[in-house]
Amino acid sequence: MTAPAWHPGNDVELLENGEAFFPRVFEAIRRAEREVVIETFILFEDKVGLALHEALCEAGRRGVSVDLMIDGFGSPDLSARFLGELAAAGVKVRVFDPGERFFGKRLNVFRRMHRKIVVVDGWRAFIGGINYSADHLADFGPEAKQDYSVELRGPIVGELHRFVLREIALGARKPRWYRRRMKRVQALQQSPAHHDAPPTATRLRGPQASQGMQALLVTRDNRHHTTDIERHYLEAIRKARRRVVIANAYFFPGYRFIKALRQAARRGVDVRLILQGEPDMPIVKKAASMLYHHLLHAGVRIYEYCERPLHGKVALVDDDWSTVGSSNLDPLSLSLNLEANVVLRGEGFNRVLSERLEHLMRHSCKQIAPEDLAEEWSGWRLVRSFFVFHFLRWYPSLTSWLPRHAPQLKPAVPPAAAAPLGAQPADAV
Repeated sequence: MTAPAWHPGNDVELLENGEAFFPRVFEAIRRAEREVVIETFILFEDKVGLALHEALCEAGRRGVSVDLMIDGFGSPDLSARFLGELAAAGVKVRVFDPGERFFGKRLNVFRRMHRKIVVVDGWRAFIGGINYSADHLADFGPEAKQDYSVELRGPIVGELHRFVLREIALGARKPRWYRRRMKRVQALQQSPAHHDAPPTATRLRGPQASQGMQALLVTRDNRHHTTDIERHYLEAIRKARRRVVIANAYFFPGYRFIKALRQAARRGVDVRLILQGEPDMPIVKKAASMLYHHLLHAGVRIYEYCERPLHGKVALVDDDWSTVGSSNLDPLSLSLNLEANVVLRGEGFNRVLSERLEHLMRHSCKQIAPEDLAEEWSGWRLVRSFFVFHFLRWYPSLTSWLPRHAPQLKPAVPPAAAAPLGAQPADAV
């Protein structure tokens, strides 16, 4: 497999939370002229999901090719009416690795499609950690999530476009449909690195926009790119000279990652972690807190975000390296799930992200000091540290024992069921 390529000359805008993200994505879909491709882990049938549904149906009815991929674990409860209306409008909805419930429980928890990507007309794209659910909006209440995404324009969009089409093609089971998709992918691979924007398009000029960034698409899968995202993090941390700031919702990385953070702090790098203080799942905070002693004693600063659940997956190193994407820093994301991050080089976006994370630490976080940690019997802490150390060291190998199979990509609405509604077949191209 060829190594991913850096693409210069990209416009990037940080979109913080659903209030910034959803209007921008829905506006892009409404302006689409040829194609909309979306991948998402979660799509709920709430006010956000219904707004996306309306935008996609309208695009499909006016002749735009719309392809929506959802995850079978993350989006399990969409109604027949919701899916049928999408199919009737010509929207192709595919479910990644669906699974039957067992006594009402979803057991297909491993190796999920966790990416969140949108590509519109081949020249405008979005990538980050935000799903299509109302809990990404502040009016959801105390459980509303703090999260980030970016809008991209420039050569990197061509890379994202080829990637999402290739992933759909690889997941197809019907030979004719597969051949058609692969022809499209091959045609794109022979074209320039990106599609030219239409003459009416404008550059990103919002308050969080940055121009001229170098961008790299980094993905994780269970075939050829099993450690790519972690490897780029490690390379940046090991080269850090001034600062490392990581805001990540689910933090329980491997031994090499913890070692790199500790070594960076000990050589004088200002290493800061923003983690969950009000987690959506209590076990998340408990797992991360088991690492606090090791990190604090090496000089790493830890901040717990306490306003609401943190769902972000962003980081910056020194003044010119940043990443935004879907990958958490835990065993699921680093060793099992399908993930996608964009890595950015350039001072402009690094500065924007730094300002937002500094604001978060200053106004919404509690810094953890060694004296804040609960006193424990030193013998128990020694035993616990022994088991945590060995788990972190060996879990990438242990995950190979978890269920492994060839994932399936299935139409959410069978073509025969969609046809009477006047729809284009769900597997049509």
